Amino acid sequence: MNAILGESMRITRIEIQNPIVGPNLDGDKWLVLDVLAEDERGRRFNIEMQTSIPAGLRQRLAFYDARLYVEQMREGDRYHELLPAIVICVLDKLLLKETSRLHTDFRLGDDTGQILTDDLQVHLLELTKLTVTRENLSQATPAEQWAYFLLNADKLTLDEIRNLFPEPEFVEAAGVLEVIKNNPEQMDNYISRLKYQLDEVSRLESARLEALGEGRTEGKAEGRIEGLIEGLKEGVNRGELIGQIKVLQEILGVSGPSRDELTTFDMMQLSNLCEQLRQNLRSRDAN
Repeated sequence: MNAILGESMRITRIEIQNPIVGPNLDGDKWLVLDVLAEDERGRRFNIEMQTSIPAGLRQRLAFYDARLYVEQMREGDRYHELLPAIVICVLDKLLLKETSRLHTDFRLGDDTGQILTDDLQVHLLELTKLTVTRENLSQATPAEQWAYFLLNADKLTLDEIRNLFPEPEFVEAAGVLEVIKNNPEQMDNYISRLKYQLDEVSRLESARLEALGEGRTEGKAEGRIEGLIEGLKEGVNRGELIGQIKVLQEILGVSGPSRDELTTFDMMQLSNLCEQLRQNLRSRDAN
């Protein structure tokens, strides 16, 4: 976190406020949850890692940041007492094709670069953009070193990590990996989470190919390219609705159809369920 935020926001103490891992609502899979944390100055953080680019990720990150910020406010509080809310997302897939920067720092500002406030921040660390090699690692920035560590730690021994990264934070992180590797229960959990991530990537790819196939079939039958476009839109829209439904279920703390069950719903059923959950959220907030 200090490597991403820099010296001006340096953290000396952090408190993790939620579990890092746990079972999802379906009960038969494991996934890595977002890490919610607070530092010694009361600043709130949401840290997550993404092994795929789900639909609506940009909006989701903005939503999480705004939610962290707003949830501080209590009756009688004043606006100037609000503390920064910061989202850090590590990606191993490309999201921002328009820039080659490894670390991107988003804040509220205008088109000249003037910042309105630092209170809302979204940081992206896109690992695929790393250009640092083992040979020039010692000259790399802290963010570049962490990106290299995240990409290569599983292929390095503990002694190699100590030689490449003299800072104690890296050795501590490597020690945690060793504990996971040597603990059968932890390793089972890790493999289960990895399987879930791979299954999720496969599911998204299958949905994309299915939408593409439907679009091609319809386009051929009608002799128009519109069929391809509509097929793609259908697949994307279904994925977005399913994603919104799962997020709303999580926020409301309610159970409901699993993700696999939702894939059998038609668009009308998905839209109706999503709207019902939105109404429930509005009613809860109004009370």
